[in-house]
Amino acid sequence: MALTGEALALMAKINKQYGDGSLVVASSLSDSGQLATGILSLDIILGGGFPRNQWSEVIGMEGSGKTTVCHRTVAHNQQITPDFVTLWIAAEAYDSDQAKMLGVDVNQVIVHATNRMEEAFQVMIDAAEARAVDLIVLDSYPALVPDGEAEKDMDEASMTLGARLMGKFFRKVGKETGKAMSATQRPVTGLIINQWRQKIGGRVMNGQIPKTTPGGLAKNFAYYSRVEVARAEWIDEARPGKGKARIGQVIKFTTIKNKQIAGQKTSQSDYYFEESRTLGLDAGKFDAVKDLITWAVYYDVIDRRGAYFHFGRHSWKGKDPMIETIRQDLTLQEELTSSILTAADPRRQTTSSANLENFAQEIEAEAA
Repeated sequence: MALTGEALALMAKINKQYGDGSLVVASSLSDSGQLATGILSLDIILGGGFPRNQWSEVIGMEGSGKTTVCHRTVAHNQQITPDFVTLWIAAEAYDSDQAKMLGVDVNQVIVHATNRMEEAFQVMIDAAEARAVDLIVLDSYPALVPDGEAEKDMDEASMTLGARLMGKFFRKVGKETGKAMSATQRPVTGLIINQWRQKIGGRVMNGQIPKTTPGGLAKNFAYYSRVEVARAEWIDEARPGKGKARIGQVIKFTTIKNKQIAGQKTSQSDYYFEESRTLGLDAGKFDAVKDLITWAVYYDVIDRRGAYFHFGRHSWKGKDPMIETIRQDLTLQEELTSSILTAADPRRQTTSSANLENFAQEIEAEAA
């Protein structure tokens, strides 16, 4: 049904007063889609990746893999789009060696090193307004210092300064990174790394210490998605005559908030910070094949019948032959990825974390 004359007159009046595009018909709004991370298990529970033209939070304890996820997202999108540009606000030191290990082309990353909160926020606002970059990463919020705190002595209180500035930042940057009105606009995605803190005065329930994130409560409403990154366990590998070497960790992802699809979904992926001689994976790699098999079986992309597995023209008896074939066949990996993403359409997604974790453990036990 077409808009009434009165509605069209209102649109013309408002657009003349406040600029073209101030009022638009909802059906004309473009969906900028998602920015894939290149970590299949994370992309699926996010609904395809981090939402473009929005801000997301990556939270975790120390050493959990927060920065690793952001570097991996940069590297993956550089591989897809060679001129993909990232602005990295380095409140903590930017580790170019780690970035390169994860596949990042550091020539396509603009680094702004500052721990001044006002400066960092203004640079991000300017970058979002200019739409000159594709991704903005802040690593990390707790390392920023508000000017009001920097000017005080160590014994002077300065609570809430950062939270007030964080709220102001989202109010100002919102109009620049909100859902694009036009498909011609270059989408910009924001990722802010944060850390868990023990909640002061929180009541311990069932042995769990209440936790929160710095920056106040207002930010939680502004984020389109919030992802917790946690280390589930270490990955050790046998070395001849030397016992075992610690070469990686299992990273668990949880969507605390996700406005793209239902939140509170979990998944996990194996990450190697040193070479895995058994699997033939270099340092800085995620075990993408293990993820592929786990999700392919879960979504029935690979048909599992007892000890037999089937996919298209392929058939295997047992997990080991299947894993070996998939590791060696890049075309097969691409076919599986495409089929999984189609099957994992958020509109009919019913992920069971327990099933996924159980099958992942089966694969690991078989490969051990």
